[in-house]
Amino acid sequence: MKVVLVQDYEDLGSFGDIINVKDGFARNYLIPRGIALPATDSNLKHISTIQSHKKRKLDRQKQKAINIANSINGKIFEIYREVGKGGKLYGSVGAMDIASALKEAGFEVERKQISLKSPIKDVGIYTIVVKLHPEVIANIKVDIKPSPGS
Repeated sequence: MKVVLVQDYEDLGSFGDIINVKDGFARNYLIPRGIALPATDSNLKHISTIQSHKKRKLDRQKQKAINIANSINGKIFEIYREVGKGGKLYGSVGAMDIASALKEAGFEVERKQISLKSPIKDVGIYTIVVKLHPEVIANIKVDIKPSPGS
């Protein structure tokens, strides 16, 4: 029996794949659990429509990420922190602090999109990788400076 998968299934395939399985497996397992639908013309058309909507949504997200990457690529963002002797920070600067600096500058970037191997603990300029989309990456510079009172 030919069925079309409506969700990813580990050993069979991914969403939208048309597979050939035994009749009993399809009728007793895949279809009742909502994993697959019979491969009729109407079901195939429905799945095709869903796939085209998903593709358009992913294309919009990628274009938005490209626009943000073009805006922030190579820019320097300043972060001020309290500093002790020898240029060591009291505490550290992490991905959340960098995301806040980007947000203050008007860029919508989430903390999880910032690739930081370890928190920054010294004053200086650091190059940070921002993964805005699986296919879009931007490099920014973060300048950690002592706050005026320290």
